Amino acid sequence: MIQRLVLFILCAGTISFAQEKLSLTIEKAIEIGLQNSKSLHSSQSKVLASDAKVGETNTLGLPSLKLNATYSRLSAVDPFKITLGPTPIEISPSIFNNYNVKATVQQPIFTGFKISSAEKIAEYSAEATKHDFKKDAKELTYNIKNAYWNLFKAIEFKKVVDENVGQVKAHTKDAENLLAQGMATTNDVLKVQVLLSDAQVRQIDAINNVQLSMLSLNNIIGLPLSTEIVLASTIQKTTKNFSDVSNLVKKAFETRPELLAMDARVKVSEANVTMNRSGWWPQIALVGNYNYARPNQRIFPSKDEFKDTWDVSIALSYDIWTWNTTGHQTEQAEAQLTQTNDAMGQLKDGITLEVTQNYLNQKQTIERISVAEKGVQQAEENYRITNEKYKKGLALNSDLIDAEVALLQAKLVLTQSLVESELAEARLSKAIGD
Repeated sequence: MIQRLVLFILCAGTISFAQEKLSLTIEKAIEIGLQNSKSLHSSQSKVLASDAKVGETNTLGLPSLKLNATYSRLSAVDPFKITLGPTPIEISPSIFNNYNVKATVQQPIFTGFKISSAEKIAEYSAEATKHDFKKDAKELTYNIKNAYWNLFKAIEFKKVVDENVGQVKAHTKDAENLLAQGMATTNDVLKVQVLLSDAQVRQIDAINNVQLSMLSLNNIIGLPLSTEIVLASTIQKTTKNFSDVSNLVKKAFETRPELLAMDARVKVSEANVTMNRSGWWPQIALVGNYNYARPNQRIFPSKDEFKDTWDVSIALSYDIWTWNTTGHQTEQAEAQLTQTNDAMGQLKDGITLEVTQNYLNQKQTIERISVAEKGVQQAEENYRITNEKYKKGLALNSDLIDAEVALLQAKLVLTQSLVESELAEARLSKAIGD
């Protein structure tokens, strides 16, 4: 899905919404976030720049054509004459204006593998940049999921708290009625009123958490902060079978963009070693020149008229002694290659740990949901029975308070477990490179 959505980056601008209220599925939130992300736009620009660099280096092995043109005004000098008899003979008249047009074609023949290495460096660097872009897109996708489901949790928490406030208010009314009938004490009423105050404070906190979570989601997907988001996606219990963790690690090694980018950078370092070794090789090029000049210096005697001449040559250059500059540069490149290989090993270790941890966390969250669901069922039944007994004077006030608190906690734990399961799945998906 990432690959399909990020294609919008090149042509999509920032999305603006006139309405203040917006219904969003998790998929739509991701799409909008990818389109609006300034950091992702910046990452895409790096991809375009790296592609342009590849185009530039691909021209290094091609022939180059240069054109030079000059005009010179010379001071007056005596004409060149020779005397063979009584009368001097003028060989070359004085020429005051010089015109020259020169075209030079140069074709590299052998550069000690410098050009081919530069092409590989640009190609692998561009490949690494593309994988960096994918990594950024996946990271943003996970952050959007995290913000979306945290808003979901805040909303569900508020629903549970609102329900609890309603229950405690009913309890308060029942306690006051029982007090009027002489079946309860003032202390019983005060305890319920304290519980109601706590529930109302919790309700205020829940309202604030919803607002803060909505601001966070609006910010990360690039919507106006005032936008009221209505969540259109709900959490479905995960029923999928888990693959063996070794298979997940193997998949991560094949698909994680960070690892693919690092592999490309290892190849960059290898090509850089080869390029630095090019100083030990001669540089050979084929050179051709075409001159159109007035006067043409190759023609004697000089004449004040345009003449064309050409030449072709093989040029060879070789550094005999440079105080081992090439050796030192090669040692630096080899050390950089060692560092990159070490970084690759560290990254693989980190990915193995990350996948394993998220695999275990995902399994744990599924187990917690089952336990939490049973806990809610038991707490609801306990509250129902205790409430009926309390109304009949068969249960203590403290028993009903305990039942209300237990039901509240059970529902909050279930909501937390459902959200954690969704986020754990998102983290595992990110860890294996999906």
